[in-house]
Amino acid sequence: MYVQIYVDDIVFGSTNLSLCEEFAKTMQGEFEMSMMGELTFFLGLQIKQLNDGIFISQSKYCNELLKKFGMDGCKEAVTPISTSYNLDLDEKGIIVDNSKFRVIIGSILYLTTGRPDIMFVVCLCARFQVNPKESHMKVVKRILKYLK
Repeated sequence: MYVQIYVDDIVFGSTNLSLCEEFAKTMQGEFEMSMMGELTFFLGLQIKQLNDGIFISQSKYCNELLKKFGMDGCKEAVTPISTSYNLDLDEKGIIVDNSKFRVIIGSILYLTTGRPDIMFVVCLCARFQVNPKESHMKVVKRILKYLK
């Protein structure tokens, strides 16, 4: 059996149905609780339970990010960063709003748990949060295009 608690939400499950029922009954006796049924969406994760496994997706979260940052109509990128691109401090580059840059980086970082393919480039961009330039924002936007 597994039990996960986040603030005031509890997610639990087991391959043993009677164990789940017993746990639910015990918890309902101790706390005011409502049963929501089979888990399908939790903390931005879409969950699909099938006979051959449990599948987790963040596609809805990705689409919300693209819409939030005005990138929902963009063309897709095949890779998260160009192999020929050299990302550095770009001291002579044009400064961009670091608060917007940080919000985008933070939002994309949430995806890295389920998307190891973007981990390297997101962490590389995160190094420039203090003083981001247009060149850094260009790479971050490419990551968003790749997520599409």
